Amino acid sequence: MLVRKTAPVPIECVARGYLSGSGWKEYVATGSVCGIRLPDGLRESDRLPAPIFTPATKAESGHDINISEDEAGSIAGVELVSRLRELTLQLYDHGARHAEASGIILADTKFEFGLMADNSIVLIDEVMTPDSSRYWPKDQYAPGRSQPSFDKQYVRDYLEQIRWNKQPPVPALPEHVVIGTRDKYLEAFRRLTGRVLL
Repeated sequence: MLVRKTAPVPIECVARGYLSGSGWKEYVATGSVCGIRLPDGLRESDRLPAPIFTPATKAESGHDINISEDEAGSIAGVELVSRLRELTLQLYDHGARHAEASGIILADTKFEFGLMADNSIVLIDEVMTPDSSRYWPKDQYAPGRSQPSFDKQYVRDYLEQIRWNKQPPVPALPEHVVIGTRDKYLEAFRRLTGRVLL
């Protein structure tokens, strides 16, 4: 394993190709996502006219907060954020095309970047896993509702069902939720890579 020291960029770089999760909630409330005005009349899980860059804060505790590109620029620098938007959308496009060829929709994903001593940009943290991405089975896609998924939405749905207030301590997950989540992650891995993990 090659390890390099970087200075992490203090924002998360999110690409969205579909309207779901916090983006859907923000759209319902404002008609926009992270300051980007979207067409009227979109439904939950609709494909967006084009993928969008929607940065977020990197919270030390609690949840990350969606911010506009201008707000991200005030945190990390306008020029750097412009380059990160470009990289984020390129990476998303590559991943979305691969996933679609595997029968999966990559609805959205997040990336974290770091800066080397010479200010070159390095992709850090895990990339396009079910923890950082929203994956949907293409053959079950039906906009206008939440989608079946191969990601941690399964856990989020359980926590919403039990009405967890998102404050510590995090409730323990029952075995069926743990097993169900594991099975979804393994299925995503199998479809995306053509390999089986035991």
